[in-house]
Amino acid sequence: MPLSLDNVSQEAKKDIIELQNKISDFKSGNIIEDKFKHYRLTRGVYGQRQLGVHMFRIKIPFGKLTAEQLIRIADIAEKFTNGNLHLTTRQNIQMHHIKLDDTPEIWKMLEEKDITAREACGNTVRNLTASANAGIDPDEPFDVSPYVYEAFKYFLRNPICQDMGRKIKPAFSSSEKDSAFTYFHDFGFIPRIKEENGETIRGFKVVIGGGLGAQSIVAPTAYEFLHEDQIIPFMEAAIRVFDRYGERAKRFKARMKFLVQKIGFEAFMELVEEERLAIKNKSYKIDRNAVAIPAPAPEKTPPTTQADDPAKFEQWVRTNVYEQKQKGFYAVQLRVKLGDIQAEEARQLAALIKEWAADDLRITVNQGILLKFVRKEALAHLHNELVKLGVGEPGFDTLVDVTACPGTDTCNLAVTNSTGLADQLEEMIKEEYPAMVEEKGIKIKISGCMNSCGQHMAANIGFHGSSIRVKPLIVPAMQIVMGGGVDPTGKGFVAEKVIKVPTKRVPDVIRMSLADYKANGNEGELFNDYFQRQGKRYFYDLLKPLANTKNLTEADFQDWGQDSQYKQAIGVGECAGVSYDVVASIIKDAEEKVALGAEAYQAEAYADSIYHSYSALVIGAKALLLSKDVKCNTQKGIIKDFDTHYVETGEFSYEPSFNDFVLRINKSEPTEAFAKQYHNDAAAFMEQVHIARRKQLIAEGGDKEVIDNYYKA
Repeated sequence: MPLSLDNVSQEAKKDIIELQNKISDFKSGNIIEDKFKHYRLTRGVYGQRQLGVHMFRIKIPFGKLTAEQLIRIADIAEKFTNGNLHLTTRQNIQMHHIKLDDTPEIWKMLEEKDITAREACGNTVRNLTASANAGIDPDEPFDVSPYVYEAFKYFLRNPICQDMGRKIKPAFSSSEKDSAFTYFHDFGFIPRIKEENGETIRGFKVVIGGGLGAQSIVAPTAYEFLHEDQIIPFMEAAIRVFDRYGERAKRFKARMKFLVQKIGFEAFMELVEEERLAIKNKSYKIDRNAVAIPAPAPEKTPPTTQADDPAKFEQWVRTNVYEQKQKGFYAVQLRVKLGDIQAEEARQLAALIKEWAADDLRITVNQGILLKFVRKEALAHLHNELVKLGVGEPGFDTLVDVTACPGTDTCNLAVTNSTGLADQLEEMIKEEYPAMVEEKGIKIKISGCMNSCGQHMAANIGFHGSSIRVKPLIVPAMQIVMGGGVDPTGKGFVAEKVIKVPTKRVPDVIRMSLADYKANGNEGELFNDYFQRQGKRYFYDLLKPLANTKNLTEADFQDWGQDSQYKQAIGVGECAGVSYDVVASIIKDAEEKVALGAEAYQAEAYADSIYHSYSALVIGAKALLLSKDVKCNTQKGIIKDFDTHYVETGEFSYEPSFNDFVLRINKSEPTEAFAKQYHNDAAAFMEQVHIARRKQLIAEGGDKEVIDNYYKA
């Protein structure tokens, strides 16, 4: 039965119908698997470790949900999945074990509540994260929520970020304390105010080109103060530079941080300035009311003002509750174990929110949930109910609140089990170090591989999945890193690798590290300061006995949560999307861009039309270059190589060059006249591409397949 799409937006309706059609084409063999993979990723549909099912990721800007939205997600999880909602470190929700055929209906049900999955995965502008306490943070100069939301809207479905070589991750902090970890993002924004001509002006400190993963980089500062109306124009110009100059073929060198590193920060910023003439908006005024401050919880008498467990309640208040900048109201932070909450629990939580908090919950970057505008007299009753739901434990964002990605539970890339280890560490700390449940100066984060989805490189003590070969077997292991995170001044640090140990010995890593810190740390000395004072070598020597493989036991050959011998099984990651295709298919992609350019022109979206036409020129040129086995790893390289292999040979004629012909895009205002001319030129170029390709096929005697590691360019 066809889906009823009456209650979704026109943009979403188009997306859902297109997804249905693409699934049908894929199942009938009209789209090859790897090309379909590239498509579905940008629609939130991600392959998982188990065959025949997928992970579905929802895009939730700055983690903001209403109670009704949470209920709808819970309903979807119960109907289509194993009933689990997994909260991520990027303030999203993931659902696992989804059947591909169910994804259009899931998307439809989400869109009915104004939730999207568009660009939740893939090589796009990913979810825009922010400090969960934005709007209530006592230290904030102003609420960044409207700025995040406006940027989210601006780049959603924006043609400049639909076919990039890799993903872009932005983050907004609520204050200089950088609780959003802007320092390891592609774009980071920290709010600031200053006086200009007697007027208080809003702006942002801007950092760019940071990142975690195998090569972690702290983002350099682009601006100490950028006016609020310039943040979106700057992002647009920088993304255009990344799209044109960024690596496409080598997945692990395709992030913005590597482009900035390769060409130099100053050269990157110069290219950004060159793009400003062509961008859609030279100034973009933010609607400061785009995200309203929610109404406080209703004023009423709770059923009880007594805590069922007074001692636990008092500790919970100390670690999980704080007074907002709106005096008399309190923020309540929920520890969600492993970021997992079942559908029925989520619905019950939504009911509590409606009754005792503002209708504006936020998913936090450490896989928890923040509730706003709770009245003091309701705290004891609320805590009693949260305990019943399993989310009332004290120790939010402390040593006991371990962050972990799903690891080998579902992820293709994971080497070891993150969740089993996290579970073990939380129980150990709770039992052996009860006083440290309130320790906020040490954070533990775990990733199943080096890609840092668990943000281990931003941890005081972090772990990422690895292995140790002890012939003829393999021991599951964890690489230990230390010294990451944000200090009290807001300065960000990436952790340093220390040593690798069998994963079953990780609890002893924590025991030995805490014992040493307690014995030798100075009064009031933070763990990271202690680590820096002692040095990496000191901790290497301290933990080296745990790395000894001469005394392995049978248990060391089993991963956490497993009762059989460890077998390393790593799949192929999908975030970068490597494809196998034919030249004809790439030409078809270029034709689709020409059509999108015409559609945007008719809608008077002239800047969008121009970018679609630009994409058609680059993709069309790429197709012909691949037909000659010329590798394409950047858009700028494609343009240059097309001059070499087609213009200089006389097969195409452009004066003075194809480079100048294409790059009129950043030397012209996005006017109606230029959009029309540029689109006509792109359409004419594609006609020439078809003619050239037909000549090649006649000469070759048939279609030529290409191994398209370079498809993204």
